[in-house]
This record gives sequence, structure tokens and C-alpha cells, in this order.
Amino acid sequence: MDGFASQATGCHASGHYHHRGHVLSTQGHLLQRLKEGHLIRRLAQLYIGLALYGASSALLVEAGLGLEPWNVLHQGLAERTGLTIGVVSIIVGAAVLLLWIPLRQRPGLGTVSNVFVVGIAMDGSLALLPEAHSLAVRIPLLLAGILLNGVATGLYIAARFGPGPRDGLMTGLHRRTGRSIRLMRTAVEIAVVVTGFALGGTVGIGTLLYALSIGPLAQLFLRVFAVPPASDGSTVVATGQPRRAILRP
Repeated sequence: MDGFASQATGCHASGHYHHRGHVLSTQGHLLQRLKEGHLIRRLAQLYIGLALYGASSALLVEAGLGLEPWNVLHQGLAERTGLTIGVVSIIVGAAVLLLWIPLRQRPGLGTVSNVFVVGIAMDGSLALLPEAHSLAVRIPLLLAGILLNGVATGLYIAARFGPGPRDGLMTGLHRRTGRSIRLMRTAVEIAVVVTGFALGGTVGIGTLLYALSIGPLAQLFLRVFAVPPASDGSTVVATGQPRRAILRP
């Protein structure tokens, strides 16, 4: 009788551990699926954000009322070289990325993707957009471009795949010089705008309006598109910190 009871107890224990193991396996599988879904969402935000950033820059180019600082330089170089502004953006982005080496910056997936996707999306959008001549068309293009740029910036930075090459340059200079990020950003962008303008890039009311509005817009859309961290806090690739990021690829 005791042997039977012992055998029954053993069977019960075995069933109990089997059931527990099955539950743990199911939970592990579910956790893995959640991680995969989390990564897919972040990747989607990254590439949609970068593509929209390129499209927003194309709208500002077509408006012809002033570009964001780096695209003033890109447009000026494009005028001098005969290359498209998107190709110039890729070349400049790659050159800036090389400057990360002495600054000891570490690129993420978003950093490398930024170099190529924005320029390709910009050229593709410019090929599709009709020419705008009247202010009745150019002003809405300008406003739409700035708004879309804020949306794109929020999407891209909130994905947390690393800063853009130009922002990494500024944060790297901040660390190496000990000067504030604001000072480094101001100094670099003034130099970029002046050089771009001298080369033939467009500076105008759009440049000023962009400078005044992109910060608040990007902060707003950072909150809208914020991706909560994975449940175990792990990451698959290098990530940035949205709240501390300079708000522009």
C-alpha cells in the first residue's frame, strides 16, 4: 500500500514538474515573441522616420524659401558639383561619420542607415514632386515640410538606434572639448549655413522658421512615438537616448 502511495505521489510530482516546465516554456516563448515584436516596431520607426525625413527635406527644397542648416550646405555643394542633393547628403554624412573615429563615437544601426536612407528618400521625393512657382503653393510646402520633419525626427530618435552622424559629431565635440552641446551645435551649424550660402545654398524665412519650430515639434512627436523599453531591458543593437538627443538626424 505504501509503495502504491509512493508511486502515486511520484507520478503526481512528475506531472507537476511537467506542467510547470510547460508553463515556463510557454512564458519564455511569449517573452521571445514580445521582444521580436518590440524590435520590429523599433526598426519600422527607424526606417519610416528616415524616409519621411528625406521627403520633408525635399518639400523644403521645392518650397525654395530656405532650408535646414545642413541642407543649405548640401544644396550649395550640389550646385557646385552637379551631383544631386541626395547624393551630396550621403557623401557628407559618410565624411562626418569618419570624423567620429578621433572623437571615439560609436555608431548604431540608425547612424549608418541615416547616411544612406535620408539622401535616397530625398532624391526620390524630388523626382516625384512637381515644380512649385507661386507663393500660394510654396508656403504650404514649407509648412508641410517643417511639420513632416518634426514627425520624422520623433519617429527616428524614439526608435533608439543611435544618433545621426551630424548629431554624433556635435556630441563628440562636446565630450572632447568640454563645451556645452548648445555651443557646439550653434558653432557647427553657423559654419555649415555660412559655407552653404556662399556655395549657393538657399537661406531664407524657412531656415529661421525651421530653427524656431523643430525643437518643440520634435519633442512633441518624441512623446507620441516613444517606444517603451523591452521587458528585460536588453537591446539587440546600439541605442541612443531620445531625451538627450539633438533633435535632428
